[in-house]
Parts: sequence; C-alpha cells; structure tokens
Amino acid sequence: MTIFIAILTIGILVIFHELGHFFAAKKFGVKVEEFGIGLPPRVVGKKYGETIYSVNALLIGGFVRMEGEEKRSESPRSFNKKPLWQRFFIVAAGVMVFWVIAIIIFAFLGATLGIPTAIDDNEENVANAHIRVIGVADGSPAAKAGLQLGDAITHFAGQAVSKVQELQDLSKIYAGQEIVLQIQRDQEVKEVSLTPREVPPAGEGPIGIGLTRAGLVKYAWYEAPWQAVLRTWHITSSIFSIFGLLFSQLIDGQGLPAGTQFSGPVGVIDLLKNSLSLGVPSFLSFVAVISVYLAIFNTFPIPALDGGRMFFLLLEGVRGKPLTEKLEQRLILISFLILIPFILWVTANDIRRLL
Repeated sequence: MTIFIAILTIGILVIFHELGHFFAAKKFGVKVEEFGIGLPPRVVGKKYGETIYSVNALLIGGFVRMEGEEKRSESPRSFNKKPLWQRFFIVAAGVMVFWVIAIIIFAFLGATLGIPTAIDDNEENVANAHIRVIGVADGSPAAKAGLQLGDAITHFAGQAVSKVQELQDLSKIYAGQEIVLQIQRDQEVKEVSLTPREVPPAGEGPIGIGLTRAGLVKYAWYEAPWQAVLRTWHITSSIFSIFGLLFSQLIDGQGLPAGTQFSGPVGVIDLLKNSLSLGVPSFLSFVAVISVYLAIFNTFPIPALDGGRMFFLLLEGVRGKPLTEKLEQRLILISFLILIPFILWVTANDIRRLL
C-alpha cells in the first residue's frame, strides 16, 4: 500500500505539472490537441470539445500536445504563432506549478499538523521534539547494534532523552558500560544493546552516530503561507548551491564528492515510502521537497525538458528569430538519447541498492 501511495504521489505531481501547461495554453487561446496521463501508446481516449483526454500505457508521466509546438503551423491558434512572452509563460507554467505545490503543502502543514524541522536544543515551542539518527559510522557500536538512518532515540539507559546534548553527555558517562537504547523505527518501538566506546575514533563519538533534534513547527494560520514561501525559497536556494558545487567540482576535475548518489524514479519512490512510515507530516514535507527538486530539474537547459524549451525561446528573443524547426528537433532528439541511458543507469543503481 505504501509503495502504491508513493507511485500515485509522483503521478499526481506530474499531472499537476502538465495541468500548468494546459491551463496556460487555454488562457492564451492555443489549441490543445491532447492532454494525456502516461505516455503512449494510448489505452483509452475521449474527445471533449477540441481536446482529446487520454490515458496511456506507460504510466510514468504525462503530456500536453499543442498545435504548432512540435511541428510549426500557420494557424493563428498554434503555439508557434503566439507572442514570445506567451509561449515562454506556457512552458514555464508547468515548472512554476511544482513550486506552488511545495508552498501549498508547507502552508497547510504549518497551520495544522506542523512541519518536520531540524531544531536546536534550546528550541522549546515545538511539538514532538525528538532525537533522530542521521548518520551511522561503519564498524561503530551503533552499526553493530543495528541502528539505522531515521531511527528516533527516545531513551538512553532507561532515561528519556529529547535533546542531542543530553544523549552525548550520557554516552560519555556510560562509556565502557553496556546500555540499552530505546528507539522508534517506523511505527515500531525497539530496544538495542550497545557499549559506548571510551576512546572513540576522531569525529565519531562514543556510539558512532550523527544526530539531529527534530520537531513539528507550527505557525498561526495567517503566518503559515508566508513561512511556506520562505521555506520553499530556502530549499530552492540550497539545492541550487549544491548543484553549483557539484558542477564546479566536475569542471575542476575533482569528480563528485565521496558518497554522492543519484536517485531516479525507483529511488524516489522508495524514499517516499520510507517517509510515509514516519507519519503524514514527514511524508507531505518530503513530497514538497521532491516537488522543488522537480521544478529545479525542469529548469535545466536540456532540450528535452521545459528548461531547454525556455532556453530556445530566450535565444529567439536575443536573435530576433527562432531556431530552425529541424535544428530544434535534432537537439531534442540528441538530449533524449543522452537522458535515456542516464535514467536507465540511475534506475539500475537504485534497484541494486535496494536489493
């Protein structure tokens, strides 16, 4: 059931993305020939007005087919005959929807259930404050005891703990002694035994785990939307900074940082499934983050993506005329031929990692 919900969630995000293109095209009078859920071949389709609404065999995305988008047309209602700024807005609308979804989710959580947020030990105005494992060192007592990323530590040697400093102090006090940790994993409460090290390796600590304190942050209903905008902006800028660092290291010949992993559809679905096991707030918050990632990915100037089409339109604005139809189609085809092997490679790695 959790896997089904995760897959359905990705599908809903894609559908809303395509609806962004669809409604923008309708707004500017562009003829939409087909709105499809999934990718061809078509399984079923029904024409309402001038548009075919279809469900297709490959349920891994969706599409909006507009007159004059792929093959230029002389019709005044074709995509290619509309003013440059309208065409740019139609293409960008699908990308902007992803950011809007993130803002809506964070606003809803902020005003109701609370947004899962990393907090410091001094923060008191939060609900469900707890300590969560965010790293496990190889060969450490934590690794030998079976602690995993995402585990919430609730008790240390019988004492309730909710602050990182409390747990760190206790791990030093009980160094060399076998103790019992009570943890919550998914919806299950477990107990594990381990012995904190008296002389741990540098940077690992007695137990060998990375920790963060997390809680559910809430806002007044009138403040939640603005806080949602700020949070979405912060996540967006952070992701751009990370991508910028990765690209600069690749250009400098340093390669990717150790531990860097790419996740494709299979990996994202697994992460969504895991977040759902932590509760609705964690799941919805992760959906919002994924939505921001999808928005950013779609801004990349790759011809097969919305970002590539926006780049073509910007070039048209600079040159005063569009690229030739043949050149655009070639660039799109080349980008597909590069993207498809990359996606297959990432998916294979995801499957290998999960097996």
